[in-house]
Amino acid sequence: MATAIKTVIGTAASGLSPAGIGAAVPSIRTARAHRPEPRWGPEALRVKEIEEQLANLHNSLICSMNQLLDLKDLGTGVHSTRLAEWAIRVAQEMGIEESGLHDIEVAALLHDIGKIGVPDSILNKPGRLDEDEYALMKKHPEYGWAVLRILPGLELASLYILHHHERVDGKGYPGGLQGTYRRGLPPEEAIRRLNESSGTQFDPLVVRAFIPLALADMDTVFAAAGTSLSTAL
Repeated sequence: MATAIKTVIGTAASGLSPAGIGAAVPSIRTARAHRPEPRWGPEALRVKEIEEQLANLHNSLICSMNQLLDLKDLGTGVHSTRLAEWAIRVAQEMGIEESGLHDIEVAALLHDIGKIGVPDSILNKPGRLDEDEYALMKKHPEYGWAVLRILPGLELASLYILHHHERVDGKGYPGGLQGTYRRGLPPEEAIRRLNESSGTQFDPLVVRAFIPLALADMDTVFAAAGTSLSTAL
């Protein structure tokens, strides 16, 4: 077939002057411009429909899990929504590619999904957790990872969830961080601690990207989550 095409082209070209060749080009472009668009066959349309259904199911599943967090602990669900908003903003500020944002958003929304496996008596304890209680609390990243890693498309997000309590200096968990589980802090104190722990507990690049965004959009993010700073604290 390639030889036949070359023969036809050679024959046509030999009978054309340079002006004739030039005149022929527009007609070729016009023919290409009016070439009918490829039509989707029934099989291709069905595949596209199934892909859209799977994407909708995927998103609905994530939203449903986030709602489970609200049922377990309203504060946790609202916290996750705020975190997802800021996580995406920080990732964009740091130049993370668009293809990587989805896993970051999912991990932020569901990072505490493993708390469903933690007893309410520990989650809602007003005071300091004892050693055994804290050991159970530290299991929640592993519980979340165990649930999400078996779901297609959430493998990478499940790894983010598994490691969301790690520290830059290697003292986080599941690696064995010792500390207390505490409630939210006033913004000024939270920012002071971020700066103080930049380079040890927190990645300095993330801290520098996050603080200006947090200060500028704090009220908007809290409002979008259906709460306020005073309510959250």
